[in-house]
Parts: sequence; structure tokens; C-alpha cells
Amino acid sequence: MNTPVSLDVDQAHGRIGELTVIDVRTPGEYASGHLPGALNVPLDRLHRALPVLGNARTELLVVCASGARSANACALLAEHGVPAATLTGGTGAWARRGHELHRPAGRTRAGWSMERQVRFAAGTVVLTGLGLGLLHPAWQLLSAGVAGGLVFSALTDTCGMGALLARLPHNRPRPADLDATLAALEARVS
Repeated sequence: MNTPVSLDVDQAHGRIGELTVIDVRTPGEYASGHLPGALNVPLDRLHRALPVLGNARTELLVVCASGARSANACALLAEHGVPAATLTGGTGAWARRGHELHRPAGRTRAGWSMERQVRFAAGTVVLTGLGLGLLHPAWQLLSAGVAGGLVFSALTDTCGMGALLARLPHNRPRPADLDATLAALEARVS
């Protein structure tokens, strides 16, 4: 996979008004705070947005929590002839530099980032396996399976548990949400 073009936080902040920002995190992560003007197109729904993104007249900046998913999104876009840059360090780096994160109006509870959800789920399964292992040693295989999955995840820069958690109702967009996002995106790029 080719390394995508990257913008650091200072470069992106200085040009935020001239960029079309696409946030590829889950809707729950997006709602917990996103770059000003960012539109949420979850990575697993990016294929549906390709026709609109291909017509963009402004430079696309793709963001996620840390930069890993946005790099994957940029590679997918490049495969379809759509140039895009990724934000080095993602929204985490943006927030650490003290830049404002926007949140949808009316949202009272911040969602957990996908990374936090994965850590919680993995820790819970490991502790459950260890606890049940006191009853029967075979249950410790549950903990070993999670450990193996985490090693595989690190080696391949993928996350099967994250993909499963992204399918939970609080992380999934309703079809109307993506339709509204694509309409807003089309209005910006046309």
C-alpha cells in the first residue's frame, strides 16, 4: 500500500476553510468530537460516497482518531483515482494541539472512541476468561484467543474486534444519516 499524502495538524488548521474534511470514524466517535466542518462517512460506507468524492473540487482531507483508518481510506480513494490527504495523528492530535472539536447539537452524552470500546471489550473478555478459568481451565483459552487477536491486529494493522463493534447500533449510522451527509457533500463539491 502506498503511503498517502499527509498533512500535519498545523498545516490542516491553517487550511481548514479550503479543505473538504471527511471523517471516516463511526457515527458514535464522530459525535464525540470532530474537526470543524467535517462530514461523517464511516470507513465501511466509503464505497457508497466514491462517486461524490470523485467530483470534489477542493482538496479532500480524510481524518479518523489516530490516522490509521484515514490512511486506509486514502488508499481506497487513490485506487479509484480520488486524491486525498490524511491528517497525521488524527483528531487525537488535533485536540492535543488545543484546536476546537465540534459536536452535533442536542447530543448530551459523548460516545466512546472505537479504540476505547476495543480496549474495554478485550479487557472484559480477558477477565471473564480468567475468572471462568478458575472453574475450569479450558475457559482460559478465551483469554488466550483475545491475546492472539490483539497480536494479529498489531501485526496486520487491522482490528477485527473494532469491525465487530462498529456494527453495534450506537456505532452504526441510520441510512438517512449517510444520505444527508452525501447530499451535504455533493453541495460542497459541486
